[in-house]
Amino acid sequence: MSRAVPVALLLSAMAACSQPSPARDQNSAEGFDEAAETEAIRQASERMSAAWNEGDFEAYMDGFLNPDVVFVSRGRFQDGWQGTLDHYVRDYGASPEQRGELRFFDYQIWMLAPDAAQLITRFHLDRPEHPLFGINTRLMRKVGGKWVVALNHVSAVETPFEDSPEDEAGN
Repeated sequence: MSRAVPVALLLSAMAACSQPSPARDQNSAEGFDEAAETEAIRQASERMSAAWNEGDFEAYMDGFLNPDVVFVSRGRFQDGWQGTLDHYVRDYGASPEQRGELRFFDYQIWMLAPDAAQLITRFHLDRPEHPLFGINTRLMRKVGGKWVVALNHVSAVETPFEDSPEDEAGN
């Protein structure tokens, strides 16, 4: 193979990478409103925390891709949607005290495409024993007109965040 072919391939790849992709230029998508989609993602997350706080784990799980959500927590994969629901019921469902009060805050949302976004939030699970503080990293997908969590990674500790006051208003 001559040297010209790899050089031509490299130049073609570089040119393709320099062009705006649909994932980077969301506003070029027909009818795409980035601000509205970002707010819809925030509202989906707020509905999930409200369902958790009511003890309605199935409604909480309505915010996850069913059955194919990928959920990583405590250094291991949960077994899809049903395995994640079973984990919540088993580990948090015995009482309101065990379930605690869940709050997401410090929302960071990046639109990747009209039907995909990255959501990173901090969370606080306030409960009498073993309160949790952590970060959720989520791949959100718009499926059937609804934003759902397709991939969720949780990193949690039992000590408060040093750089975020407890009485923060939850932005």
